[in-house]
Amino acid sequence: MKVVVLGGGPGGYVCAIRAAQLGAEVTLVEQQHLGGTCLNSGCIPTKVLLHTTEIYDMLRKQSADLGLKMNDLALEWSAVQYRKDMIVSQLVDGVKTILETNQINVIMGKGRFITNNELEVITKGKQRIIVGFDKAVIATGSETIRVPIPGADLEGVLTSTEALSLENVPESICIIGGGVIGCEFASIYSSAGSKVTIVEMLPNLIANMDEEIVECLKNQFFESGIDIYTNGKVEKIERHENKLKVTVSTSSGTKNIVAEKVLISTGRKPNISQIGLENLGVEADKGSILVDKSMKTNVDNIYAIGDCTGGVLLAHVASAEGIIAAENMMGKYTPIDFKTISYCVYTKPEIASVGLNEKQALKQGYNIKVGKFPLYANGKSVIKGEVNGLVKFVIDEDTDEIIGLHIAGPNATELIAVGAMAIRLEATLDEIISTIYAHPTVSESIHEAAHAVHGNVIHMPRL
Repeated sequence: MKVVVLGGGPGGYVCAIRAAQLGAEVTLVEQQHLGGTCLNSGCIPTKVLLHTTEIYDMLRKQSADLGLKMNDLALEWSAVQYRKDMIVSQLVDGVKTILETNQINVIMGKGRFITNNELEVITKGKQRIIVGFDKAVIATGSETIRVPIPGADLEGVLTSTEALSLENVPESICIIGGGVIGCEFASIYSSAGSKVTIVEMLPNLIANMDEEIVECLKNQFFESGIDIYTNGKVEKIERHENKLKVTVSTSSGTKNIVAEKVLISTGRKPNISQIGLENLGVEADKGSILVDKSMKTNVDNIYAIGDCTGGVLLAHVASAEGIIAAENMMGKYTPIDFKTISYCVYTKPEIASVGLNEKQALKQGYNIKVGKFPLYANGKSVIKGEVNGLVKFVIDEDTDEIIGLHIAGPNATELIAVGAMAIRLEATLDEIISTIYAHPTVSESIHEAAHAVHGNVIHMPRL
């Protein structure tokens, strides 16, 4: 079977690999960079900057407490940028090698469907290639939302891509948008020494996550000197001497924020224009391609995965959907289960969630119980000097089944896999409690939070 995959991001290249493993003859078409936004200008480079700046900030503030004497500690930003670029290059080369060893034909160029069995590709060298296929997967990802703010086109107003590659750490930066991307950049630049201000239109930062977990992050931001304006609407951006002035309407009146740089970080939208959907007859709704649980569109031989379907815009979701699409088109008929999607924010503290939070569970009609354990009572967190955190279970009271786990603290993005596995296996609270956790570890706090559901927390004074 001949399969073509349009888009080489974390959904597209994973789908191509899995289809090849199952015996398909695969062609992958990518317009810009293998690895897509995530690898080249999203997940990976931001985490490189977060890693270095977090270490720098920790040594700058806590070295004496740790028993370390630091002389002339400095952040060499150009070296950080070089390391970021080298890591991205290394991982992109790794993707190329994996594709080659799976005998996948890669064409770098812009693809457009001309029939439901042919894809036209205009290569970077302006060569026109027609790729025939039996089945196709659309994995064209998403693009930055351009918000109509007066002054958004001024010099010094950045997209997230541009914010990754600044030549110098700005003295000050105003971040418009307090979602995942905005908060991660706030962590990067605050840790690097910038004065950071966040403006968020909604009542809270990272609005889709548990409020108590996000509160741990907000507290850390306040301690770090980050100013936060929620329920704030940006009216305009103007030049102010050699800086920029952001005018914001808030419930307490108009605020003027002056900063060297302004980052507009207000989300992304599916990228499905100019790929020939009209020639396929593929149905879309509100700019997103419609698919079923097998990732198939309304056209029998056309599948779509990742951000272009308008679901959860996360790299690991796109990869999972890519595997599902490949297996279904090759006859394995595998459904996808979205209940185990983990949401991760790589700030300090890290925050992560899987399953339902309290509000979502109550809205869906569950009777719930909640168990919480603060990390100031966890030995490993105290050792690490990262006690601004919390572990929180949401439990179905009628069955004791775990329906949500939410974590703020060190390694939260790693530990959340415990919750994902528990939800996937429909585990009950007793199965968490009866598991033995190593000591001293941050993961012990998961055990304690489970005990807390029924009021039996071990390492906290009884009230």
